Amino acid sequence: MPGQSLPTPEPPGDSFTGFVLQLDDVQILALEHLSGSAVIARGDFIVRYAIHYAGPAHLSIVPGLVVMDYGETMTGDEAWHFLLKGSNLYPRAEVIGYRSDGKEDMPFVKQLDLALPVEVFVYADDAATTPLANPTALIAPEEADVAPRIREYLPSFTTLAEWQASDE
Repeated sequence: MPGQSLPTPEPPGDSFTGFVLQLDDVQILALEHLSGSAVIARGDFIVRYAIHYAGPAHLSIVPGLVVMDYGETMTGDEAWHFLLKGSNLYPRAEVIGYRSDGKEDMPFVKQLDLALPVEVFVYADDAATTPLANPTALIAPEEADVAPRIREYLPSFTTLAEWQASDE
């Protein structure tokens, strides 16, 4: 609608308290420091989710706002759900967010590869736009209080040994 300002982008995210660890060439989330790992960061974090670009495979975007070609807007979880479940009907919708390299971008839905797995990033806080890490696994007991979406998008293991055995 002409003259109306866009809502503030609100990328969906989940709180996580624990460690971001480096094990060889892999980054993982864990609730405690694991033997043999290097600590990248520890404390309270925001975990966000990104969709890969169709072109540059090394880039993805954390969506904060979706603008439909007819003017409707969506932010937060509503925008995330739309991108994963209904965006194929609106290839000209624009996605406003931050790329995995921290730069703001505004691609069309048709420029994203929704068939690739969702990418997970860890941020220092809710205002950060450049990720601290790109973990590929979660080490936490099943009963641990971890946001369901983190478990949905990261392979989850109860122990370091279980994670290491899965790679064999």
